[in-house]
Amino acid sequence: MIEPHAPAPPGCPPSWTAPARLPVRPGTGRFLVLVCVFVCAACGLVYELELVAFASYLMGDSVTQASVVLSVMVFAMGVGSLGAKRLRWHAAAGFGAIETALALIGGCSAMALYAVFAWTGGWGGLWAEGPRCLLVAFSLAIGLLIGAEVPLLMELIQRIRHQDAGGAVADLFAADYVGALVGGLAFPFLLLPVLGQLTGALLTGTVNVVAGGALVLGLFRRDLTRRARWTLLLVGLAVLGVLASAAALADEFERAARHAVYGNDVRVAEQTDVQEVVLAGGTAGRPLDLFLDGRLRVGGRDERRYHEALVHPAMSGGPHARVLILGGGDGLAAREVLRHGGVRRVDVVELDPGLLRLARHDPGLAAANGHAYDDPRVHTTTADALGWLRTAPPSRYDVVIADLPDPCITASTKLYSQEFYGLARRVLAPGGRLVVHAGSVASRPHVFWTVAATLRAAGLAGSPYRVLGHDSGFPAGPDRSADASGAPHDWGFLLAAPGATPPPLRLTTGPLHTLTQAELTADARATERTRIGGLPASTLVHPRY
Repeated sequence: MIEPHAPAPPGCPPSWTAPARLPVRPGTGRFLVLVCVFVCAACGLVYELELVAFASYLMGDSVTQASVVLSVMVFAMGVGSLGAKRLRWHAAAGFGAIETALALIGGCSAMALYAVFAWTGGWGGLWAEGPRCLLVAFSLAIGLLIGAEVPLLMELIQRIRHQDAGGAVADLFAADYVGALVGGLAFPFLLLPVLGQLTGALLTGTVNVVAGGALVLGLFRRDLTRRARWTLLLVGLAVLGVLASAAALADEFERAARHAVYGNDVRVAEQTDVQEVVLAGGTAGRPLDLFLDGRLRVGGRDERRYHEALVHPAMSGGPHARVLILGGGDGLAAREVLRHGGVRRVDVVELDPGLLRLARHDPGLAAANGHAYDDPRVHTTTADALGWLRTAPPSRYDVVIADLPDPCITASTKLYSQEFYGLARRVLAPGGRLVVHAGSVASRPHVFWTVAATLRAAGLAGSPYRVLGHDSGFPAGPDRSADASGAPHDWGFLLAAPGATPPPLRLTTGPLHTLTQAELTADARATERTRIGGLPASTLVHPRY
């Protein structure tokens, strides 16, 4: 048990080993410290999730970004914990300073990342790595500060009432883990959908600095000199002012950053339950660009070339009365399908109801898809494509069109798996065909031929082909500058059918705007020359992209 010490002389802080002189009873003080542990843990996890989410949205490949953020942050927490040993003599002042710095850095991290992404990400060269470098820097700084919290809180709680180390650690970690649970649930279900990433991070920083300041200046104020109290108070108020000003300007900042990323022609910017949807142009004769989570999904100059290549070889290979489109919520693939006579039903399975709504009602996007959703033959379902295929009746469709995001996007790898293609094969009627967008042949041949190997493992024989275009649709963000390799952008496709014989590549519809039989045949030969053999199939448990 800690022996009592004589009170410190006036104006001098007490020894760090002396029991704390509290304005409340020790039991109440101990409870308030544990409440602060709870709040700090919730804020810390929100910062962590915010960095992971922002990095995934802006840079893609959520597995890589999450691994970088978590590993750097956990390492930094260990370093911060060791560094906090030097602050034990001034635990109250040290904890107040750490919470103030953490609130400023963590609260402004989302805005700083977005600013660097928006205004420097397209410069190319070393600047293209700016968002990644800043992500690592924020992970390191936030991890260092979070790691220093627990040792200092342990010191403070022991100064209130000494207890065995095991009991104190258990109490602190219990409050810490419960706070982490609350923060982890609050981020996706409250902060992100209601406030958005920028305002949510700023609010978290505000809660952080208020909690830390209230604990130190309220409960442990007698441990501080007058100068330390005023310094912490004024710096804390300054941080609150910065966070409040940033929150007031968040909407204006977001509009300016969006224009820097997408250009000045942005008409619609909407965060749906699934993704961020941005529409630029599409009216007054301007080409329409559709961005999903920052990636160019539909480019006005090349959209028709992509969709004609995706749809018409599959529709020309045999019966096509019943058509299933997986993805393609923009309605552009459905527009091409409806150009063929004999189509009786088109089912569109799209994950994002917000995109379907825009495709129906936005004047630019609805005009681009030829108001396809007004056709009574077109039926829409809001569902995940993989889950929907598991319950779909067998042998129902003559043509299945997989108009899905790029296989290199982590969230999409399941839609390019052997299991997915096996389910798609099951819903094909006799003589049916499946067409798949498989990414760029020129810049990512390994990925393209892995898709071909996966189709083959699912019992489908594929005919590869490509078409050239200005934009591949992936990626955007820091990599949205021109490909350093100088390889031409293209779209690669695989037309597949059950069995061992690949379906022929032919066009039987009337003249198309961008595609001819001669070009299709030549591009198929060019694609075949890039073939990479011996690649394993991608599965749900072992993705290969």
